[in-house]
Amino acid sequence: MTKKVYVALSADLLHEGHINIIDTARKLGEVTIGLFTDKAIASYKRLPLLTYEQRKRVAENIVGVKEVVPQDTLDYVANLKKLRPDYVVHGDDWKTGIQKEIRQRVIETLSEWNGQLIEPKYTEGISSSQIVQKKTSVGVTPDARMRFFRRLLDAKPLVRLLEAHNGLSGHIVEKTKTARDNRVQEFDGVWLSSLTHSASKGKPDINYVDPTLMAQTIGEIFEVTTKPMIVDVDNGGLPEHFVYTIKNLERMGVSGVIIEDKTGAKRNSLLEENNDQFQDYKESFSEKISLGKRSQLTTDFMIIARIESLILGKGQDDALARAKAYIGAGADAVMIHSKKKDASEIFDFCQRYSQLSSRVPLVAVPSTYHHVTEQELQDAGVNVVIYANHLMRSAYPAMVKTAESILQHGRALETEEHCMPIQQLLTLFSKGGT
Repeated sequence: MTKKVYVALSADLLHEGHINIIDTARKLGEVTIGLFTDKAIASYKRLPLLTYEQRKRVAENIVGVKEVVPQDTLDYVANLKKLRPDYVVHGDDWKTGIQKEIRQRVIETLSEWNGQLIEPKYTEGISSSQIVQKKTSVGVTPDARMRFFRRLLDAKPLVRLLEAHNGLSGHIVEKTKTARDNRVQEFDGVWLSSLTHSASKGKPDINYVDPTLMAQTIGEIFEVTTKPMIVDVDNGGLPEHFVYTIKNLERMGVSGVIIEDKTGAKRNSLLEENNDQFQDYKESFSEKISLGKRSQLTTDFMIIARIESLILGKGQDDALARAKAYIGAGADAVMIHSKKKDASEIFDFCQRYSQLSSRVPLVAVPSTYHHVTEQELQDAGVNVVIYANHLMRSAYPAMVKTAESILQHGRALETEEHCMPIQQLLTLFSKGGT
């Protein structure tokens, strides 16, 4: 009887190491590929460049592969118990690190039917992650970047965006990584905020920065990033202007916009006094959403409706009624906003929103209720969290401190411990791109 062999792969970019694993596997019997889904991959690192269906077509056409099945988690157990293979083949590089526990569970599961784990020597000097990093360093096409945000929403329980206002801050969003809970943590995309973008130009947040400057900044950020971007367009302006804004941003590769349901002269929602701010009629704002959706050239671009009811003291009933209306008008997601330090009204909205029969992804911006964790937001039903102004807010005090130090001491020596080395700055972008 022909033996059954199981190999788990991402198959985003195949290289010699993968072929060595598959060669070993097919000598043992009929090979089934457990292809990691986007969801499984996103749970521990960046999404693959190719979609699941694209990767599946690649895997199905590898010589010696009989079948390709989805593997929805990093853990193999569910697929192994279903398929009961005689062998699992994996390189010996998972004996330490993040996959050590996964490996042990594979061994324990295989022992239930006397299956074996075969571990060929890891192919040195080659890495899928390194290849992907080199590939993305040359950039990404507008259409691929735009689609990436929807893929993230499908693959991750919570998508994390960080504000950027120029190329340098975009570089930080792109490159910053850390480790937590044995997982690589990084930002999934860029948020271009009207507040911090205006501040970076030395202007107040009154919708003064024009579309040309916005397009220029988007271009600067896109030059040094590959991640998707969501853009703050305030209330979108006149409906006939909003249509052209959508077309222009979509053409550039922006993944979506957030528009707020306020009308009149722009004033930031987080100002302590907001008596002179007015909310648009939900019918007219819904029509603006519909016009924007009809103007799109693709189905990938997203219009996210920002609900200001809690900001303006209109209450939960009004916020929920607007959510229903905006979803009915075609909004791809809704953002619920609050300026209270206590997040209870956000959680109240989340609970009521979860009861709606028709829902879209929910966005939260914890600028004032910053004590709330991502896990708490996720548990409440939030799908996207935006850190909306933190790079600008942290950069400005640091620069002021440096300027004051130079004035106080009549020299720059005392600033050096707070500054990056000159050589590091000189080489930061020396290789170009990202």
